[in-house]
This record gives sequence, C-alpha cells and structure tokens, in this order.
Amino acid sequence: MQPLEHCETTMPNRLASESSPYLLQHQNNPVDWYPWSSEALERSRAEDKPIFLSIGYSACHWCHVMEHESFESQEIADYLNEHFVCIKVDREERPDLDQIYMDAVQLMTGRGGWPMSVFLTPEGKPFFGGTYWPPTDRQGMPGFSRVIRAVIDAWKNRREQALSQATELTDHLGSLATSNTPAQLPLSVSRSMVDGWMETAAARLSRAFDSRYGGFGSAPKFPHSMDLELLLLEWQRSARVDVAEMTLVTLEKMSAGGIYDHLGGGFARYSVDERWLVPHFEKMLYDNSLLLRALVRAYQATGDAKFAATMRETCNYLLRDMTDELGGIYSTEDADSEGEEGKFYVWKPAEIYEVLGPERGSRFCQVYDVAPGGNFEHGFSILNLSRSIADWSRLWEMPLEVLSNELAEDRAILFDVREKRVHPGKDDKILTSWNALAIDALAEVAGVLDEPRYLLAAQRAADFVLQHLRDSDGRLLHTWRHGRAKLAAYLDDYAYLVHALVSLYEADFHTRWLSAAVELADQMIAHFSDHERGGFFFTADDHEALITRAKDMHDGSVPSGSSMAALALARLGKITGKQAYLLASERAILAASGSVTANPTASAVMIQAADLLVGPTSEIVLAGPEAEVRETARALRKIYAPRKVVAALMTGLPVDASSPVAPLVQGKESSQLSLYICQNFSCQAPVTGASSIAAALRGLGSKLTTTRS
Repeated sequence: MQPLEHCETTMPNRLASESSPYLLQHQNNPVDWYPWSSEALERSRAEDKPIFLSIGYSACHWCHVMEHESFESQEIADYLNEHFVCIKVDREERPDLDQIYMDAVQLMTGRGGWPMSVFLTPEGKPFFGGTYWPPTDRQGMPGFSRVIRAVIDAWKNRREQALSQATELTDHLGSLATSNTPAQLPLSVSRSMVDGWMETAAARLSRAFDSRYGGFGSAPKFPHSMDLELLLLEWQRSARVDVAEMTLVTLEKMSAGGIYDHLGGGFARYSVDERWLVPHFEKMLYDNSLLLRALVRAYQATGDAKFAATMRETCNYLLRDMTDELGGIYSTEDADSEGEEGKFYVWKPAEIYEVLGPERGSRFCQVYDVAPGGNFEHGFSILNLSRSIADWSRLWEMPLEVLSNELAEDRAILFDVREKRVHPGKDDKILTSWNALAIDALAEVAGVLDEPRYLLAAQRAADFVLQHLRDSDGRLLHTWRHGRAKLAAYLDDYAYLVHALVSLYEADFHTRWLSAAVELADQMIAHFSDHERGGFFFTADDHEALITRAKDMHDGSVPSGSSMAALALARLGKITGKQAYLLASERAILAASGSVTANPTASAVMIQAADLLVGPTSEIVLAGPEAEVRETARALRKIYAPRKVVAALMTGLPVDASSPVAPLVQGKESSQLSLYICQNFSCQAPVTGASSIAAALRGLGSKLTTTRS
C-alpha cells in the first residue's frame, strides 16, 4: 500500500498482526484499535464500555482523510482509548459486519457510506452512527470530537434511552431478512411474472436514463453494470431497440470518458459528474469484472469493435497490474498517490509536448481534451474523448487508420512515461467473491475475442481459489494475502464461484470445473439455505453469531448473494439436469419475489435468474471431432443468446458416467460434427453439416443493427 504518514513515536497497535492492507494502514495510529474479535467484545462487556466501530476499505479516499484528521490525533485517540473499546474493520474482509451495521446507519441517518462510524453496546447492538465526521465542527457538520463526547454523555447519563434505541434498532435489523418475503409465496415462477418484472425495470430505468451522456440519474454516476445487462435481455425479449440503446450509449460514453483509463485500461469506481469526466479514481476489481460482462453482451449484440477494444484493454490491465504471480487477482487500486487524489492519472499539455513533440503532442491534446486551463484541479487534465477519433479523422481529413495508429503509439509512449510516476496504493488481498467475478468475465471475454491469454488467466485464478482458499474440510475461505487464507466464506463467495465455474466449463469444456461447481453448490445449499422461507442467508449456519443473520436481497455495487445463488443454481441445474438445483433456484426467486416486485431496478440479477429458469432455455450439446467442436463453440460464443447452457462431447474424449454433464451428453456421440438443441433435456434431431449448423446458430441469437458510429 502507499505509505501514510503516522506519528513516529506511536507503538504499533493490535492491527500490526493483521493481513488486511486497510487494517495495516492503521497499525501506527495512537488509537488502541482491535480487529473484530472475541477479545474486544469481552473487554467491552467486562469494562462496561461502549464500542466504537469504524468500517472502511483501503482504496477509500475519505477513510484516509478521517484517519489523518482524527485517528492520528493524540487528543482524539486519548479520549477514544479512555471511553471506548475501538474496533477497526475492513469491509471487504467482513461484508457480514458491513452489511448489518450499514443497514443500521441508513436506518438512523437515511444515508450510508464509508468510512462508517457506529457506536455499539457491549452486546454489539448499534445505538448511534454516521459516516465521515471532520475532527471539529466544519461546514455545518458536527466535529468528531463533539460526537464522541456526546455519545459518552448519553452512555453515562441517558443509558436506558440508548439501550432501548439499540434494542429497537436491532429488532428492526432482524426483521429485514423477512420483510420483503411474501407471507404467501407464489406457487411457481412464471413467464408472465418475469416479463412483468423486466418491463417494469426497463420503464423505470428509461425514466432515469440520461440520453445525452448515458447512465442513470445525475451526478454522481455509477456504472449500473447489472442493469445494463438486464436492458439487453429485455431488448432480446421485446425487440425494443430503444431499450438496448440505453446500454450501448452508456457503455460508449463511459469508455470515452475520464472514468476510463485511456492509457492503462480499466474503469474507475464512479464519476463525480454527469459526463463521466471526473472519476473517483480508485479502481475496483468487481467494477471492472462486471463491466466486462456488460461489454461482452454489447459486443455479442452489435459486433461493435469499440467494445472489443475496451474489453481487451481492461483485461490487459487486470493481467498486467492486478494479478498475483500465483494466479489470484488483487482487489483494488487506490484513488490517491503521493497524498493527492488522481495525481497518477492527470496531465498538462507541456508534459505531453515534451514526450510526443509539438505536432503529435498537439493532436493528442486536442483528441484527449488536454487544454492549458485543464479540466480537473490545478490546471491538470483527465484524458477523455469529448468527440470520437472518427470525428477527428473527418475534421482533419486524415485517414482514420493513420490517426488511430498514431494515437495508439502515443498512448503506449505516455503509458511508459506514466509508469515512472509514484503509483497509487494497491490492496493486494485476494477475495474469493471478487476473483470469481473476474474468472467469469475473463472466461467470457476469452470466448468472444478468441484470446487464449484471458482464458489461461481465468483458469489460473480458478485453480488458485480452489487450492488456496479452502479449509481442511473443503469449505471455502473468503480472503488470502501473502500466503495466509482466513475467514469462513460468505454466500456471495459460493454463489459467484459456482457461477464462474459454469462459465469456465463453457469456455474450455473441462469437466473438472463443473465437478467443483457441484461440490460447492451442495455446500451452499446445505449451510446457507433458509429452510423456512426459502432463499439463502448471507452467512453459514455455523458462522460466528452476530446480532442478526441477514439476507442479501438487493444488488448494489455487486450482485446480491441471493440473486447470484439463484442464477448459478439455475445454470448448474440446466447443464447437469439436477432438479435439486433448479428447485433451490426457484425457492430463492420466490422468496425474493416481493422485493423484486417492489424494486426491480435493484434486482437485475434475480430477474436474470428467473428469466433463465423459466426459459425457454436452450441446452446445447456440440458433439464430434474436437477441432470442429471447438471451432463451432467459438462461433457460438460470439452470438447474443442469453438463455442457453453449452456442453461438449468430443470424439476420443469420452465423458465419464459420473461426470456432472453426463445426463445432458449421454447418447450423443458422433463421428461427424453435430449440434443438439434441447429444452428440459428433450432434444431436437441433431443438426449436421457446416451450413445447417451455421444457420441453426444464427437462429439462436439476436443481432442489433444500429446506425451510430
């Protein structure tokens, strides 16, 4: 991580023995931090002190600010140490705690965010909370010094009121897991139910859509990757081109904006303005993985080379900058370097002229909006394409290929110069859930771009997780760093990984991925299921007891664990024929049906799961000589056909009867290339012959014709 300035006279606190980069950032604070632990909770009870719980993550700019302003203040630290038991939590390591206490803060204040600051009773019940506070009163915000003194005053003089509020709030948190579950579940998931959800989601997104700049709502703007996928799914169902255009415009504008790194590839977390110009510069593995999936779908639907280029550059970024030598993929890159947000990424014209010379430098600056006054702070500019390279080609009457090649060379030269700068801090812990998102994305991109490097990266990451992030009983663990894996996995770790392993099987047809998916799906069903109401809890039945056992029902910056569990089980059930998986998927969808109906735009992945479950879904088997099967699979992967699973049976490579895919491929051996299209394991007559197979593949997919350049 990028080193932070600390009080040199302060001895390291208990966080020094932790592996989380975020916790290690705070090891030299004068605050007597504990990690979340039984030791801290027991001390709180023994000394009758409230708990100050601070939750953040390593790439969080305002977390750094609050650390410098408050947690490095000896005066504030002394007061905290005297009156509280102080606990610091990395939200990426402990999403279970983050989810519970974020819900509490949102109930108390109407908003949430990080750093999150919550005051708890010794039993862990929240009674007051907020997000960032400055050290002293400022700009209408109460100072942190005032807040902590007020909390202690309430604890000493109005404790009954504080305890009553904590109990009431905790009871309300406990009810959230069931509040959106209908008292009487529908009997089944129907096509009409799913169509209604999709239509409503598309209508609501349409009302929020920014037709000028893309995206939804006003500043700040987030990617909404899962909604972008859902809109393409609704276009495929309804043939409404205007619905698909929302996805295509948004991806084009984001890829042209400052939120995208035009030199190194990859997307920042969000844009602070409506134009996608000024990002919050941190780069998250999950955002890039989810955007890659959306770009894959857009490319399949349109064949637009711009989407292919953005995918390739983003994958190259992940392989180059975010992949551990053992194959796992790191979590985040910081927004700050040398104490300044965005400093690594921005430019002034003189810097570019010095490197590229006056003529090429002038062209580059015009194309990428680098002006003398700058478009960012202190006269610096964030690279972005305010108009397309094709537009500049026409304006300058310069052949597009010539200009494109020149700019590609210039970007490579400037990238090498930028590499000599002080890099942002990197959180190099490896999370099972986020790696699974990346595995899924890399496998998908490898297929549509026919790029073996990306498939190899997906395979290596999957092997890393399966080998290094499991305990002695074969159960998943959540996080790994520097050889140390720890923390029992959560629902999203299992659900994301099962989903990714199905994608990986469809990318290389190695049945070991499906075998691993089946094993993990069985564990997920056994340990996370809500046997009374259906669906899944976020934590396992043998997880550490917290104040409530929550359910993760709504998609946020990442898919909800419940939604992805439903989608993963639907895919796995369709490809293996195991009805238990399909039934578990349906129960999860039905349990969430009230929530989806109330808020379909926060339920994109659950709607995708329901759409796949009710279908009609094509179960495709490619049989015949290996080379021909793989060539046909390459063609199939380029087609936008979202309701399908794909298996292969290749001559000379028999599928064992115990293989998870055996029921689907059984009896389909063929010496010539054959295409089987099945539904509910009932197959049409095989299609043979190159022209007939090509026609059948075209019939499976949808193609969007657009007049936009």
